[in-house]
Amino acid sequence: MRILFIPILSICFFNNTYSQAVDLGSWNIINVKYNIDEKWSAFGETQLRSLKFYNNFHYYEYKAGINYKAHKHVRLTLGAGSYQTYKEGGNFVLPKNNDEFRLWPQVILFQSIGQLKIEQRYRAEFRFTSNGYRNRFRYRFGFSYPFGKAQKDYKPFQVSASNEIFFTNKEPYFERNRFLFAFNYKPSKATTFQIGYIQQFDYKINDEVGRDFLQIGCYLELFRKQSANTTIDTDSKDN
Repeated sequence: MRILFIPILSICFFNNTYSQAVDLGSWNIINVKYNIDEKWSAFGETQLRSLKFYNNFHYYEYKAGINYKAHKHVRLTLGAGSYQTYKEGGNFVLPKNNDEFRLWPQVILFQSIGQLKIEQRYRAEFRFTSNGYRNRFRYRFGFSYPFGKAQKDYKPFQVSASNEIFFTNKEPYFERNRFLFAFNYKPSKATTFQIGYIQQFDYKINDEVGRDFLQIGCYLELFRKQSANTTIDTDSKDN
């Protein structure tokens, strides 16, 4: 835990100076994944976001889904959730910008080059919003690299980076670009802590806000007793 505490202190100190020029928001994630067997798993996740450093909270979501590992390089997911966006200017200011239910299938392709793991994620979103029905499509390219002294069948540290493009089937087509750089610390087989930086750019939409965020995540993995040898998740984390 001391290893994780040092970068958190550094980023908090950095924010006190950096926020004089740029508002750094917060992006908080708790994710629980249950590995049923070698191929099937289920997950639940909640997120809470603010436009300033743990102030001006404007967004939360909760979602769940199921994963199927079709091949060692292919994973299929079907997820659904509730996504709530409030107006800027305070904490959960009404009326909301968007009240949304979302259904989303996705495909993730994996490839490894030595220890470097490369992924491509394709997601389609069917969005039932307070402003009407929308489609959205997302493509994310990312990589992750584990390091440190191996602890049984995993390494305790990981760096990852990804860039994701959001677009629609209606003009102006392009909606958003999201870049993430993160550091992960895995103190045990079942637990991963993440700290990262997100830069998000939006193009003329009103259901989210693009800017810079400090991301803090906690990811828990549960295993069925008879599936104790299930491969440990070292993928880039969702958002």
